[in-house]
Amino acid sequence: MKTRPSRPGFRRDRDIHPPLNFPDYTSTVLRYPRESLILLPQRLTELTGPVFGSDRLGPNDNDLTAQHAGEPIGQRIIVHGRLLDGDGKPIPHSLIEIWQANAGGRYRHDRDRWDCALDPNFDGAGRTFTDGDGRYEFVTVKPGAYPWRNHHNAWRPAHIHFSVFGQAFTQRLVTQMYFPDDPLFFQDPVFNSVPEHARELLVSRFDYVRTEPQRALAFEFDLVLRGRHATPFEHEGDDDD
Repeated sequence: MKTRPSRPGFRRDRDIHPPLNFPDYTSTVLRYPRESLILLPQRLTELTGPVFGSDRLGPNDNDLTAQHAGEPIGQRIIVHGRLLDGDGKPIPHSLIEIWQANAGGRYRHDRDRWDCALDPNFDGAGRTFTDGDGRYEFVTVKPGAYPWRNHHNAWRPAHIHFSVFGQAFTQRLVTQMYFPDDPLFFQDPVFNSVPEHARELLVSRFDYVRTEPQRALAFEFDLVLRGRHATPFEHEGDDDD
């Protein structure tokens, strides 16, 4: 009998990250990987290929309320925080992208059929680089909850998607940021797929100090890549039986 050669793979911290197959989140049953993921080493293509540099950022890429001639509808908010490694050290000059629904809970996407108006002054996408201390900041509007067809009377809590890039486009982590005391947490399988003790790591902190008078509320959300305070991410891990 032939034996399969050993191959390096991912090791997943199941105490923090959600399982790749979570039956209550019905679409994972159809799309989670059935085989162990393979760690692909970086080769010359990844190391020397094009990189998204700071020179490609537009002046309003991190201010989602200033990308059109008019103001978007909704409560303006500032979302800020730090990108940290497992030792709590800042990770500078890294690309962070966000995308979200508008204040009524609708995405600017062809497949979004939620019966809510699009906002002509809000695209719902932004990007920025962390500074030398690993800090980032976005100005946006607080997204609305929206219905989905995962289960009876299903509603997604208000959330913002985050994408963190490393030194190449093949190095990418994705997560979601929620807002404090959301009444919809109890019935959301995406949020509840995360181990209970780690769910608070996905919830932002209201930051009154950073609130700007007559302009915007503020929420703080740190992104931690590893360690016991690691932010739960969506697309990493080995096979989950």
